[in-house]
Amino acid sequence: MKRGTIVNKLMLMVDSTDDNYMPKRVTVFGGEGDGLKKLSDVTLDDNLIGEICVLEDMTSHLPIIEIRIEECRDEGIDVRIRGLKIKSSCERDLGLNADVFQSSNLVRFPRLQGNSPDMLYRRTLVIQRLFITLLDSVLPHLVPAWDYSLDTFNQIKTIKQFLLLSKRRSALITQCLKDSETSKPDFMPRLYINRRLAMEHRDNPSLDPSCKNAVFSQVFEGLKPSDKFEKTLDYRWPARYDQWWECKFIAEGIIDQGGGFRDSLADMSEELCPSSAECAMPLPFFCRTSNQGAFEARDYYVPNPSCKEFHKFEWIGQLMGAALRGKDFLVLALPGLVWKQLTGEAVHWNKDFPAVDSVLVNFLEAMEHMDKETFEFRFGEDLVYTTLLSDGQMVELIPGGSNISVCYEDRSKFIHLVQKARLEESKQQITAMQAGLLKVVPQAVLDLLTWQEAEKKVCGDPEISVDALKRLTHYEDLEPSNIRVQYLWEALTNFTNEDRSRFLRFITGRSRLPAPIYIFPDKQGSVLILFFFHLFCSAKVCEEKLRYAAYNCVAIDTDMSPWEE
Repeated sequence: MKRGTIVNKLMLMVDSTDDNYMPKRVTVFGGEGDGLKKLSDVTLDDNLIGEICVLEDMTSHLPIIEIRIEECRDEGIDVRIRGLKIKSSCERDLGLNADVFQSSNLVRFPRLQGNSPDMLYRRTLVIQRLFITLLDSVLPHLVPAWDYSLDTFNQIKTIKQFLLLSKRRSALITQCLKDSETSKPDFMPRLYINRRLAMEHRDNPSLDPSCKNAVFSQVFEGLKPSDKFEKTLDYRWPARYDQWWECKFIAEGIIDQGGGFRDSLADMSEELCPSSAECAMPLPFFCRTSNQGAFEARDYYVPNPSCKEFHKFEWIGQLMGAALRGKDFLVLALPGLVWKQLTGEAVHWNKDFPAVDSVLVNFLEAMEHMDKETFEFRFGEDLVYTTLLSDGQMVELIPGGSNISVCYEDRSKFIHLVQKARLEESKQQITAMQAGLLKVVPQAVLDLLTWQEAEKKVCGDPEISVDALKRLTHYEDLEPSNIRVQYLWEALTNFTNEDRSRFLRFITGRSRLPAPIYIFPDKQGSVLILFFFHLFCSAKVCEEKLRYAAYNCVAIDTDMSPWEE
């Protein structure tokens, strides 16, 4: 493993049609040298086709990871693995430590080498504390009152890399959000949503280019003021006001106490940025990046350069702002390139664009260092001043560019033009989203947050570990040691992250953390979670039933007649 990487997920791709070549039991070991330790032991379902997670949620770097196929189906002696996917993050140094000041690390600072590492460490801590005190003393003067305007507070951006050290930053963010609050609306909009029609549209979006049956479109139309005296929602209510509208799902029995509303947000998220790369796009606002489907890349979406419905992009920005202020999420799989532009941070080609199109980044880098003979052999006169955008449209980089060949001496100019066109391909759409976001969230808040923090506040945490679920679980008249509760945790341990996301949505209406879970016994002594289901007599049965419910019970049904209203 590359030095410093920490494994978030290690997945194997398998196919049950491989018969006795299909792995049945896999163990994973990790460590260094001969000291490998067993980290996981996974038994694979005989009917599995696709990804199976065999290791997740590591907290430290493992120099060596060993995957052992312990057993194949039907006692097979050879194995077939269809693919391997690793999701990882960089190991972060969370603070100063004395090891930084060892002599071997001080070659650039010869005057410091005569001092002890411990003394240097303690002096640095003193300097850091003084700097934080100074930073916190001036920060409130750099954060103005609520303001709708864009790019007003550039002075904060010049010190943004230091803001994570501030002890007053969180309080300032809270104060900015509170100062910009409006009063609770006089009424809660009631929306009538037909999810059956939305599902039919999702299955075949080409039948209705207007997308009027999508949940997104039904909610957007339902929130339009019914008369000239009715105000549009401003989404800047106090944080305790956590339901923005009430949903009535046609042909589904529901009294919306928040679950229906959260379901509508989850449905809109899935329409805007589908979790499956296989399905058609139900809405035109985002398009898949070129990286989708590649093992080494996360599946991202970017605003569609061809879509000019800027008023709806602005509304998406308002929903993002409402999610940032509140407790619910709009889950949008956007790369850092987009989040950085929304929060006003600078974007860089080599750092940010690989998440969108790594092949193009590598191609342009190779072209930059190519000799003339190789360039002319590879391209001849076929390379012209055009490039493909994320939506597939071909654009000219200079007037008449489709008829002008790129010569070797001008390749740097061509590379620069391609980079500029691709970095700015969604500029208008992102500007509209940012305008909507800033109608709900003060500019100063976005300046005080890193783009990663803004993403997490809007979209929630995509990684759902069992430990995180346990921390968010509340028990009423029930001990965590109860055997049926233990069955639940054992079952969820065998779930993939996607399984746990669907389980979370099934019981709370939210597909990402944080989301509260309540477990309590009913009168018969069975264990209930949010009134939805019983936990069964064994962990295996519990796992089977929960997985079925999470994937198949999206509609909210009761024994009422859907024709009563």
